[in-house]
Amino acid sequence: MDLIARLRAGLPGEALLTDPDVTGAYATDMASFCAAGTPAAVVLPRTVEQVQHVLQTATALRVPVVPQGSRTGLSGAANASDGCIVLSLVKMDRILEINPVDRIAVVEPGVINAALSRAAGAHGLSYPPDPSSWEECSLGGNIATASGGLCCVKYGVTAEYVLGLDVVLADGRLLSTGRRTAKGVAGYDLTRLFVGSEGSLGVVVRAVLALKPAPPEQLVLAAEFPSTAAACAAVCEIMARGHAPSLLELMDRTSIRAVNDMARMGLPDSTEALLLAAFDTPEPAADLAAVGALCTAAGATQVVPAETAAESELLLQARRLTLTALERVKSATMIDDVCVPRSRLAELLDGTAAIAEKYDLTIGVCAHAGDGNTHPTVCFDAADPDESRRARASFDDIMALGLELGGTITGEHGVGVLKKEWLARELGPVGMELQRGIKDVFDPLGILNPGKLF
Repeated sequence: MDLIARLRAGLPGEALLTDPDVTGAYATDMASFCAAGTPAAVVLPRTVEQVQHVLQTATALRVPVVPQGSRTGLSGAANASDGCIVLSLVKMDRILEINPVDRIAVVEPGVINAALSRAAGAHGLSYPPDPSSWEECSLGGNIATASGGLCCVKYGVTAEYVLGLDVVLADGRLLSTGRRTAKGVAGYDLTRLFVGSEGSLGVVVRAVLALKPAPPEQLVLAAEFPSTAAACAAVCEIMARGHAPSLLELMDRTSIRAVNDMARMGLPDSTEALLLAAFDTPEPAADLAAVGALCTAAGATQVVPAETAAESELLLQARRLTLTALERVKSATMIDDVCVPRSRLAELLDGTAAIAEKYDLTIGVCAHAGDGNTHPTVCFDAADPDESRRARASFDDIMALGLELGGTITGEHGVGVLKKEWLARELGPVGMELQRGIKDVFDPLGILNPGKLF
């Protein structure tokens, strides 16, 4: 019996797609410069048993399986390989439980991040991790890539909220890891191992996620600076003084110009960096005043604190529009996510500006400044071979700069296809040997998302 026949034997008709005109739409995520193959089939399961059937079939026939969520990723981790089964979890989209006493949610992997946030909000709770694509990205994908977001400076990243997982292994067995309790240290932390594994160790089919009490509405402050160095000095001072902003974001000159050109935000041309700080504390106005004073002392030319939630949203609009504005600069963008120590943030931004000049490219940088996670965005003409070559070369230079500054090649987007060679440089030979050994334990045939990470 061939692959399609064996899959069809354990799946409802609507769960199996084989028309090449349809399956081709599942070949890639949103990353540039990442090779993709042609899938043999796409499966959209609705139950754990259907996922198990797919993995059992794949193991029996030695067919690769590429798990997918909403395909909003930026590293090629969800790209198909030739002849693979694309296992799209988007139909497994139920919120199974929200427990206000234990402060947990139990969800399937296809649940959209924003949907859980809204459902938790109805119980006076929140799910803090908030990737920029939160209205589109799935929680399974968030777990697979260990994603972050704007509020991570105060509330942490996805990994800190995953308490337990149900995972279908490569051979179809179902593994339950972790707990529903607030504490738990029994055995090796396999739950944390799966977070960020990009579908290379197993397929997450259920997750127990921690929830927090819903915070008060935040108030935002915007501070304009004459240099990135001054803005980064303010960031360091804010954190050194013990402040706990719910958001601390930075935009460089190129990003500011792009947003101004698109949305007429009215930011002065003399602004070299824009810092946005927010607090959701009981007295946010007092916290903003203290941070505003630190920004002024660091050289800010203007400090504008919001007095209402509506004013806060207006101040945040420039940051939310950054990627859209940079996408209008050229026909293609390549988005990086190098993370460096906060104390080296200015060096990363200034170094990226020098790289942009070296390659004669537009590279805008916005950053989760509070945790040192930067998003250099290379704008280029995909139809111009030389410009595309320079774009890729600039990306590699930014990667190298991040490592030189004591940083990491990815803070929240993952490795996928895009950063495979850079993962090896960051981890070193001993680290890579151990990582491959772990992969072999969970996936001895190498059928789970092959060609990613390593």
